[in-house]
Amino acid sequence: MSGTTDRTSHQHRVWSVADHLDDVLSKIHPLEPIELQLLDAQGCVLVEDVTVPVALPPFDNSSMDGYAVRVADVAGATEEFPATLTVIGDVAAGSGDLPAVGPGEAARIMTGAPLPPGAEAVVPVEWTDGGSGRGPADGMRAHSAAPDGATGEVRVHRPAAAGAHIRAQGSDVSAGEAALRAGTVIGPSQIGLLAAIGRGTVRVRPRPRVVVMSTGSELVQPGEPLGPGQIHDSNSFQLTAAARDAGAIAYRVGAVADDADTLRAALEDQLIRADILVTSGGVSVGAYDVVKETLTDLSAEEGTVEFRKLAMQPGKPQGFGLIGPDRIPLLALPGNPVSSYVSFELFVRPAIRALMGLPDVHRPTTPAQCTDAITSSPEGRRQFLRGAYDPDAGTVTPVGGPGSHLIKALAHANALIVVPEDTTEVAAGSTVDVVLLG
Repeated sequence: MSGTTDRTSHQHRVWSVADHLDDVLSKIHPLEPIELQLLDAQGCVLVEDVTVPVALPPFDNSSMDGYAVRVADVAGATEEFPATLTVIGDVAAGSGDLPAVGPGEAARIMTGAPLPPGAEAVVPVEWTDGGSGRGPADGMRAHSAAPDGATGEVRVHRPAAAGAHIRAQGSDVSAGEAALRAGTVIGPSQIGLLAAIGRGTVRVRPRPRVVVMSTGSELVQPGEPLGPGQIHDSNSFQLTAAARDAGAIAYRVGAVADDADTLRAALEDQLIRADILVTSGGVSVGAYDVVKETLTDLSAEEGTVEFRKLAMQPGKPQGFGLIGPDRIPLLALPGNPVSSYVSFELFVRPAIRALMGLPDVHRPTTPAQCTDAITSSPEGRRQFLRGAYDPDAGTVTPVGGPGSHLIKALAHANALIVVPEDTTEVAAGSTVDVVLLG
């Protein structure tokens, strides 16, 4: 009898937003690290400190197309009295056999090419006649069209200080120096750095695989005509996009009809490719709430999913549990589009970020001045209203009403205005917390 009373009491508990999120995150553990090729590691979190094996750049090289010279040979050079030097050859990027530059000599050098021995500076080609014997050059002729440019004479019209237009060995990063720290999210510039220091693979936590499915016999694929009582399935598209935005590899499953056996089969099919399962719809108290019907009484082998009432608006009904032999987290979200999206931002996104091993899993929150009054917020519930946040002015303006079906307003919002549980009205000009969505 007491066990029945405990279960009944537990079912009628109203969870706070914080308690529900804490429970979700307590059961989420970062994915095991794997070694990935560089491009496959984009968006993943690094799990090792990476040090530089060789200096960058690995040798002194030219930052300009021009001529490698000795400083003394061009001291005092002007257009009226140029320094005339003998061109002893070309140094192209990738050159290995370098000509030595002696007194009165210059080597034609290309951007990125190693500095030849004896040279102390590079004069840009625009500071010379380019070997033409005429006025200042505006560039070099292609070697294939004018191979004689690597010989003859060049007139230099300006002096150059030692080290001019030279990228010194190690000027970017020294050998043994830290390149990237564990915990770094790998983006394009990090991939470029890893490639530059010779890393072909890197050890990371993989991007979580998130499977998203909507439930509802009324749902129709966008692009198909609507029948009586039907609507287009927006939730699965919106949530799949949100999962990708959070850093996951997201898979969208077509809408599942309000049938328990169909939903059970669909979930079983998806377990093999999911690190998180996300459903929308079917979690309230209706006779056709198929997600709740299907997952309330799982066997011990199948897992456990608990359906809860949260002290929030929108998004009061929520489900969470671990299912399948590998105990994959499942978050069951309400079906109204705004409720579903707000729930994703508050609970699913942090779970995805926790799987990635990120130290901060939450969207940033900032105070802002609310430009309009909020005249009614339910007592005892934390309300999340759509808002347009202006970072320059430090203000936020409510967008649309509180209805959980008003998806147009959501599309024009870049923040969620948070109204605490004990606040029923917010005066215009008051300071509120806003969750930044972009």
